[in-house]
Amino acid sequence: MRIEDVYIWDINAKWLGITPYQLMENAGAGVARVIEERFGKGLKVAIFSGTGNNGGDGFVAARHLSFENEVTLFLVGDEAKIRSEEARHNWEILKGLDFVKIKVLKDSAYIKSLDLSGYDAIVDALLGAGTKGEPREPIRSAIEKINEYAGKAKIVSVDLPSGYPSDVRVKADFAVTFQWDKEEYKGFGRVVVKIGYPRELYHLVGPGDAKFALRKKGGHKGQNGKLLVIGGSEDYFGAPYLAARAAAYLVDLVYLTMPEYSAKRITDPDVILRPVEGRNFSEEHLEEVPKLAEKADAVVIGPGIGLAEETKEFVREFIKRCEKPMVIDADGLKAVAEDLNALEGKTFVLTPHAGELKVLFGEKPEESLEEKAKLVMGKAGQVGGVILLKGAYDIISDGRVWKYNRTGNRGMTTGGTGDVLAGIVGALLALGNEPLRAASAGAFLNGLAGDMVKEELGENFTALEVAKKVPRAVKWVLEF
Repeated sequence: MRIEDVYIWDINAKWLGITPYQLMENAGAGVARVIEERFGKGLKVAIFSGTGNNGGDGFVAARHLSFENEVTLFLVGDEAKIRSEEARHNWEILKGLDFVKIKVLKDSAYIKSLDLSGYDAIVDALLGAGTKGEPREPIRSAIEKINEYAGKAKIVSVDLPSGYPSDVRVKADFAVTFQWDKEEYKGFGRVVVKIGYPRELYHLVGPGDAKFALRKKGGHKGQNGKLLVIGGSEDYFGAPYLAARAAAYLVDLVYLTMPEYSAKRITDPDVILRPVEGRNFSEEHLEEVPKLAEKADAVVIGPGIGLAEETKEFVREFIKRCEKPMVIDADGLKAVAEDLNALEGKTFVLTPHAGELKVLFGEKPEESLEEKAKLVMGKAGQVGGVILLKGAYDIISDGRVWKYNRTGNRGMTTGGTGDVLAGIVGALLALGNEPLRAASAGAFLNGLAGDMVKEELGENFTALEVAKKVPRAVKWVLEF
């Protein structure tokens, strides 16, 4: 697991109703438990806390250790800067305790004169994993003071040695890290303690995934994604439009290329139309459409594109030539099903429902979540890309891990919601997300937008209503 996953899991845990207070309580209690298991009780313990959540874990550890040990807590910094509600809550509890000594150290000169020689154990809860560069004063002096006692007292860091990975870091005997070891952590001993995450968080897509996927890159036009949607035919024009409409809320530019016959019916200033001659896509369009793709960051191909033989040939040949990340949806999936080799070496997300999965691979998914997940994971590994299987619970896999999304409702069985989904996933690819995250966060946002429509209108609504709710879904995620 990566450090970034910690933030995603914390947000998703909160969405499941597991509060930051619970996680902080379990983290601090875990630190205290490890110290007593390793070094016994009746200890004299100094705890150095910063003003962030790492410091909050230190406040909780101080309370737990105070039951059978003599504890002094040193707050390094100004108590007015204690940031989160849960850290402040635990600080206020400590201030009300008579048997925990508290010293506030705002000044590095005072830190330098501290004598810690009587302590059996020193706990470092100064800085967490989110800090960059070398620590600044007064934290730097606190780290140097703790290091004076390396080898004399036991030094235990909370999550990781403060200052890591810079050269100014605590020389800890070990760190107590939470739930799982992080793949970035190297060069110090670690003890892993569980803090109450349920198994769901390995697989569940939540607002944390979407929040990270929605990060913008720059302030100039075109820096935040350009998407090309390829679709439409003599029979359909609504499907590619819905994909483009949903994507337009997320990226800077959306190009929509369709046969001119159906393109004439679209008048939306937010979408840049690039019509091609004729009623359907065919091999004669293999010059101009790949050139359009070169200007985009990602491509959606398939919505409403139809099943004419020349169109299916166009789809397969376009995919073989396209070097951009792609979402292959709807009729595009049926074209690819006839030659899965077209996907070789490409970066893509396939978005089938159960019937389309059977067309692609000849197998229908089982009823149980884990059976479905196993099938999707196997097939994603086989084709070397990401599969997003749409259903009551969407299942997403890149062949190595699998995720499931449970936003959405029965009203979304209406035609066109899959096109909205394809547009959102395409937009997230265009923002630079790798396919697993784009597909996972896209499924979450699409379902969330549908849930917001249901709240307003009940279960009878159209796909365009879902597309129009995308900005509100994004706002909800970013504020969560």
